[in-house]
Amino acid sequence: MLKLVGCLSLAVVSSLCAQDVAITNARIIVGNGTVVESGTIIVRAGKIVSANAGAGNTQGLKVIDAKGMSALPGYIDAHKHINTGPTEKAQMQSLLEAGYTTVLSGGGPGDGNITLRDHIESGMINGPRVIPSERVNLRGTPDEARAAIRAMAAKGIKHTGEIALTPEPGPTPQEIEVLKAVVDEAAKVGVQVNVHAVSSTAMVAAIDAGVRRLVHLPNKDWTSHEAAAKVAATNSIVLGTIGFGAPIIDKDSSAPAQVVFPKDDSPRFRDGKAWPEAIAGANRDANGKAMGTEAGYAMVNGRTVWDASGGKALGYCTDQNYADIVVLEHELKSYSVMFSMQNIFRIMGPNTAEYLHMSDQIGTLEAGKLADVILVDGNPLEGIQPMLKTKIVLKGGKVVVDKR
Repeated sequence: MLKLVGCLSLAVVSSLCAQDVAITNARIIVGNGTVVESGTIIVRAGKIVSANAGAGNTQGLKVIDAKGMSALPGYIDAHKHINTGPTEKAQMQSLLEAGYTTVLSGGGPGDGNITLRDHIESGMINGPRVIPSERVNLRGTPDEARAAIRAMAAKGIKHTGEIALTPEPGPTPQEIEVLKAVVDEAAKVGVQVNVHAVSSTAMVAAIDAGVRRLVHLPNKDWTSHEAAAKVAATNSIVLGTIGFGAPIIDKDSSAPAQVVFPKDDSPRFRDGKAWPEAIAGANRDANGKAMGTEAGYAMVNGRTVWDASGGKALGYCTDQNYADIVVLEHELKSYSVMFSMQNIFRIMGPNTAEYLHMSDQIGTLEAGKLADVILVDGNPLEGIQPMLKTKIVLKGGKVVVDKR
C-alpha cells in the first residue's frame, strides 16, 4: 500500500514505480558501437543492471521475450516545442509510441512546461521524460536578461528555450552584449543556454560569446572547416534538425491532435504548406523565389561538423510537431544520406544525452543507466525502417507502451 501511495502521490520519477524486468532474446544495440546479437537486459529499480550476451539470470523478474527484436536506447529529442494544453495527453502518447523517452521543451512559457512535466511524473498522463525550458529574448538590456535567468533558475528550470540570433548578416552588437550577460548569469545559477543560430556567422558568434549548445545546424550557408573546428575545439554540440529544409512528401497519419498531411504527391514544409516557399526564413534567389537550398546546407554542414569533432559535436532534435512517427522518418531519411547506422545511433543516443549533460543517465544501454529501452521489429543495423517500428517502450524500467 505504501508503494502504491508513493507512486500515485509523488510528482517525481521514483524507482518504486519501476518494474524489475528481464528482456531476453534481444539484439542489443548499446549505442556506443557495441552490438550484442542475442542477449539479455536485466533491469532493477528502474536502472539497467546488465546488458550481456546469453540468457542471464531472470529469476524473480518479469520476463519480456523480445523474440529477436532489437533493443535500442529510448530516443531523445533535445529540442521540440511542447507545452501543457488540451492535446497534451494525445501528443505525449504519440511521442512515446514513436520511441521517445526524453524530450527537452524547445521554449514557450516555463510554467506550462513545468505543468506538463508534473502531469507526466504524477501519472496523470502517459508521456516521455519532459525537461522544461523558459523563453529568454535578446531585445532587452543585459540586466533584464540576467534577471530572467535568475527567475528561471528559481523555478527549477535548468534550460533556456532557443535564443534566436540574427542569421544574416549576423548578430548585432546589442544581441551579443545581451547574450554574453545571459551566458555569464546562467553559469552562476546552473542554467544551460540553448541558442538558435542558423548561419555559420551566427554559430561562430554564439560560440565566441561562450555558448556551447546550439539548436540547429546552419542552413543559410556552407560551414567552413575552420568554423567546424571551432565547434569541436570548444566541446560545443549542434543539434541536427537535419531534415529542416527537406520536403515531406506523401505522408499522412491518423495520430490525434497532430497535423495530418494529405497524400497527394505534393512536397510540403513542416507546416503543411507548399515547399519550398513555406520554409521559415527561406533562402531566396535574386528574384525573391525560394530555392530550398536549406536541405543541402544542413546535410553537408552536419557531416562537416561531425568530421571535425570526431563524431562528438552533432546531436539530435526534430523541432517539428506533425505526427511523431512521420517526423522521425523524415529526420532519419535525411541523416541516412550522410551517416551510417552506427553513426545515427551515436548521434541520437550518447551525443544527445551529452547535449543535455545526462550522459551518465541515458543514451546507451549500459549498467547504471536509467532503463529507457525500446524494442523495435527488425535489425536497425540494416537501415532506418526498423527504427520506425517500436513495439515496446520502457521508461525508467516501467513498461509504458506495449504494441505486441
